[in-house]
Amino acid sequence: MRLSSAGRTHVGMKRTHNEDSLRLLREENLFIVADGMGGHASGEVASQMSVETLAEFFRATAEDDEITWPYKMDKGRKYEENRVINGIKLSNRRIFESASRDARLKGMGTTIVVLFFVNGLAYIAHVGDSRIYRFRQGRLEQLTEDHSLLNDYIKMKNLTPEEIEAFPHKNVIVRALGMKETVQVDVNHDVPQPGDVYLLCSDGLSGMVHDDEMAELLRADGDDLDVKCQRLIDRANEHGGTDNITVILVRYEGE
Repeated sequence: MRLSSAGRTHVGMKRTHNEDSLRLLREENLFIVADGMGGHASGEVASQMSVETLAEFFRATAEDDEITWPYKMDKGRKYEENRVINGIKLSNRRIFESASRDARLKGMGTTIVVLFFVNGLAYIAHVGDSRIYRFRQGRLEQLTEDHSLLNDYIKMKNLTPEEIEAFPHKNVIVRALGMKETVQVDVNHDVPQPGDVYLLCSDGLSGMVHDDEMAELLRADGDDLDVKCQRLIDRANEHGGTDNITVILVRYEGE
């Protein structure tokens, strides 16, 4: 499986430190974005802990397929789905336990989105409101569903675009790593086609740049993914940059 990838993160225009984290584990075909939350930089601790724990779990299970997993496998899911879910659940437990032990970390948490390519499939897992999109033949499609209060209201009340724009609690998420001892992980899969570009991002991008504008930037001439990452971040900052901004782009080149 041939992949090209690039990733960048930026503190934005309003924040003093960056609580986002990202990992591109190209040897594992694994890509992760996490957006931390919590005071006194504990959000940064949570996001780093989540990506490092998941990366560590993937490396360990790749080297030893007999290793004991922290949670039982769901027999209704494929092995690789279970692998992603176990890694994220382990991240959640470590964050929750760290916050329980250290008063300085109380209330810390993080979103997470994970993209994992294996056996001709792209597995997509997430908790929170960080997102994964697929850009295919000039069209951008969101592949994750935000675990946010706004999204719950949209589903319940069928809000108009004007009501969505005026919604006062856009940044309230209803699911994140570290909030509880256990967490529900949403997982689905996509069948990639050559030329597909997958976009992973924190809400510092998706909250500042509309989907059609992202698509326009991805359509721009040139195949350099690092340049496209920077253009997306620059556009978010041009629109105010009120949050940390993290972007990973992964292009599927074929088998």
